[in-house]
Amino acid sequence: MKKVLSTLLAAGFVAIVACGPSAEEKAAQEKAVQDSIAAAEQAAAATQSTMQDSASMAASTDSTAMAADTTKK
Repeated sequence: MKKVLSTLLAAGFVAIVACGPSAEEKAAQEKAVQDSIAAAEQAAAATQSTMQDSASMAASTDSTAMAADTTKK
């Protein structure tokens, strides 16, 4: 009886190990992670660019408004 149980237990361990991800699946998962990182960096760069554009627009609007105020006096 012990041999049957130990054989079933060993077969169960082999089945569990065999169900793990293959090397191709691991590589695909790593590529997905790298793609996600690249996309996040691009989004951050776009956001930074938009913020700089907004700041420069605000600065030019402020200087135009100041020039208009000084000409009114």
